[in-house]
Amino acid sequence: MLEWFSNFFTWMQGLPPLWAYLTLFAIAYGENVAPPIPGDMVIVFGGYMAGVGPLHLGVVILLSTIGGALGFMTMFAVGVRLGEALLDPDRYRWLPQDGFEKAQRWIQTYGYGVIAANRFLSGARSVISLSAGMAQMEMTRTLWWCTVSAFVWTGLISYAGYAVGENWQLVVTYLRTYGRVILALFCLVVVFFLVRWYWRRQQQAPADDGGKQS
Repeated sequence: MLEWFSNFFTWMQGLPPLWAYLTLFAIAYGENVAPPIPGDMVIVFGGYMAGVGPLHLGVVILLSTIGGALGFMTMFAVGVRLGEALLDPDRYRWLPQDGFEKAQRWIQTYGYGVIAANRFLSGARSVISLSAGMAQMEMTRTLWWCTVSAFVWTGLISYAGYAVGENWQLVVTYLRTYGRVILALFCLVVVFFLVRWYWRRQQQAPADDGGKQS
């Protein structure tokens, strides 16, 4: 696998700028539709290529942002179209059902804040976009926040690749660790709010019963 990536980046570095840009755009789009695609890694490499000369950092960020936002909205549209059918494990066995449950709790708790944070939640982006569509969230606001999220995230990681130059692979290593830590923390925060909500509900229940009896 590592050899394949090495060959891919060598191939990409040898492309004319136009084709390198198109490749970057396609992968930024595709990682939302097919999550195994290592979009972040390629965007970091695009930043590195901008640093050594063939590409322009602003164009790398722009195309990565547009590709990421369009990919998110594609899966959002699938979620709108299929709705609750996506939760049927017999029809969509390859989809992470537990991931949908988490994403739905996140959306119920944080609303569009989850859309704004989706690019920072590595490993959950496609599930969040599908869940947002299933929840019938407003398309315009969803497009706005997923674009903002893509712009900030791709701007940060592409600039990191641009800044560190030949050490760009270190950025990828840090991103992997970051993704695991942030996703775990986000899950803990959601659990905390759910527990707090349940506790408050239990506290209110005796008061409501007392009011009815009187």
